[in-house]
Amino acid sequence: MTKKLRFATTFILVASCFSGLYSQKIKGNKKTVEASIERHKQELIAVSDSIWALAETAFQETGSSKILADYAEKNGFKVERGVAGIPTAFVATYGSGSPVISILGEFDALPGISQKAQPEKEPLNAGAAGHGCGHNLFGTASLAAAISIKELLEAGKLSGTVKFMGTPAEEKFFGKIWMVSSGLWNDVDVNISWHPGAQTEADVQSTLALVDFKVEFFGQAAHASADPWNGRSASDALELYTTGINYYREHIKPTVRVHYHIQDGGQVVNVVPDYSKIWVRVRDTKRSGMTPVYERIREMAEGAAIMADVDYKISLISGIYEVLVNRSGGEIMQKNLELLGPIAYTEAETAFGKKIQEATGKPQVGMDSAILPLKETEEHPGGGSTDVGDVSWNVANINLGVTVAPKDTPWHSWAVVACGGMSIGHKGMLYAAKAMGMTMVDLFENPSLVKKVKDEYVERKGSTVYEPMIPEGPPPIDIQN
Repeated sequence: MTKKLRFATTFILVASCFSGLYSQKIKGNKKTVEASIERHKQELIAVSDSIWALAETAFQETGSSKILADYAEKNGFKVERGVAGIPTAFVATYGSGSPVISILGEFDALPGISQKAQPEKEPLNAGAAGHGCGHNLFGTASLAAAISIKELLEAGKLSGTVKFMGTPAEEKFFGKIWMVSSGLWNDVDVNISWHPGAQTEADVQSTLALVDFKVEFFGQAAHASADPWNGRSASDALELYTTGINYYREHIKPTVRVHYHIQDGGQVVNVVPDYSKIWVRVRDTKRSGMTPVYERIREMAEGAAIMADVDYKISLISGIYEVLVNRSGGEIMQKNLELLGPIAYTEAETAFGKKIQEATGKPQVGMDSAILPLKETEEHPGGGSTDVGDVSWNVANINLGVTVAPKDTPWHSWAVVACGGMSIGHKGMLYAAKAMGMTMVDLFENPSLVKKVKDEYVERKGSTVYEPMIPEGPPPIDIQN
């Protein structure tokens, strides 16, 4: 036996021993949850891989939604499809009475980052979308956890109701806002959510509130050489607008972020453009900080239109809240992570992770699944945004993050897509399902814990009245630009 093979064998044996040691601590209904997820393991991987291969973007996740909804029905859930006016949104329910515990499942992909399940960059389908945020794992793991609870309810070992919320369009448009506005969480006591990441932790950090809007400028076309004086350039207005935004950056707080995407700046060089369009996004750690920046940048559009002598139109797309943290829920999740222990990786998986790090210019340190102590909640966290925030302002919410990619992997990139289609992603998915299922067992078995989590939610929310930030009318199902 070679030295390398002896090392690999020893590593696997040690990892197996530690896994067995942690598993021995898990008892009762939690052990049943773990067994359920292991029993469904191959089906769950097949579900996740099917969604990974489809890689459907916001509000277009017809196949992905059907896969999850059909699997829920197959496992005994009552499924209501097309909720909140969204064809790809659904709710799968099992049980009756209290407590009512819901769990979120996302399944949309990101455009333009298709990738094979390999550590070298190569698209699966050139120009197509890819799961660069791991939502193929997200939806599947959450449904797996819900199924494990359904089986306990069915066996009479728990009582109450479990709901799986099939939530589309998290990456763009934020489908949960319309679902919240339809009252889908009105009867829920506690909501559970997770997100794929590069570390494993009970997540007690907030996110950034944001607002998305489009600005269109309308001018007068003319020949760019023969009679440009007869033209009023919508492109000029757009450039003046972005210049104003960029000068404004010096005078906003460090917690604020402003992004924009020019979607139409004119079609040809020899025509004074009569139309231009830009998508703008404003974020801050608190909605109260985001709002005045949003209002100021809206005013800049009018100024740009005046300077270019064109008309303009501002259209709200949607806006989301920061996540309302629940530390009581985080403490419950933390205990279950410590029961499960860290994810064990094979030598081949570690090597895959290091190749991903090499390809993306990161230190080649491999995977990180250590279970760290519960962190202090930061007042002004960095990071991204999620429409889970809107759910969290309507029901007590418990969050989890689980390793599905190597340490320091660039998110929303091909590298995450690669990991989500192979065993590193699969292991994180199954782990997340177990952690959430075990946390739900705690809530179903202990009414006092439900009360504690709900009491903290009421205290943290205070007098804030939730107001969804969406335009009048139906969700923007057909808008893709």
